[in-house]
Amino acid sequence: MFTGEYQHTIDGKGRLIMPAKYREVLGDSFVITKGLDGCLFVYPLKEWKVLEDKLKQLPFTNKDARAFARFFFSGAVDCEADKQGRILLGSNLREYAEICKEVIIIGVGTRIEIWSREKWSGYSLETEKSYEELAEKMVDLDLGF
Repeated sequence: MFTGEYQHTIDGKGRLIMPAKYREVLGDSFVITKGLDGCLFVYPLKEWKVLEDKLKQLPFTNKDARAFARFFFSGAVDCEADKQGRILLGSNLREYAEICKEVIIIGVGTRIEIWSREKWSGYSLETEKSYEELAEKMVDLDLGF
């Protein structure tokens, strides 16, 4: 399970050091794709396979299902960390997430999210204001708050 928040920077070649705590769970290879809310999603292969299987079950006759699958799979890249724990974020993923230099890497249970520092700050500030309202809406899910 991925938890926590880490601040890192992208080097001139588009490489990012993945936190050691996350590398242990990710394994040797994993998948990075365009996420929601303007960030990148990182999945261990096992979790990616589960998600891939669920998306395959969506009816291809449904326009929204086709659009989401296209968006999600077209941005997906197989990835491996080098010996220094760095991963290469391609220019298409960096452009999508508006990542230039400073990034925030967060654990979100079964996945990791990579955010530009500016986007994360804005999103976090906005969401923090409505945290109690969100918790109230989640009560029906019986999360034990």
